[in-house]
Amino acid sequence: MGLNLSNAQIAQELGLNPDDVQRMTEQLRDGIVARQPEPRLAGEVECDEVYVVAGHKGHPDAVKKKAAGVGGAG
Repeated sequence: MGLNLSNAQIAQELGLNPDDVQRMTEQLRDGIVARQPEPRLAGEVECDEVYVVAGHKGHPDAVKKKAAGVGGAG
């Protein structure tokens, strides 16, 4: 049996009900995820600059004008 089989293929190959195979594969996947160790970060971390601009494609004035027209918020 290969590693990249669908639940239906596994069920057919093993002669099992597809619903039972679904439950078994969910348990296996959950167990694999549960055993994953937490990532440990160490050493230097470098970040590039991030620009966050509220507006339409870098035009925040358009948002201010729109907000001022609706209820006077801005």
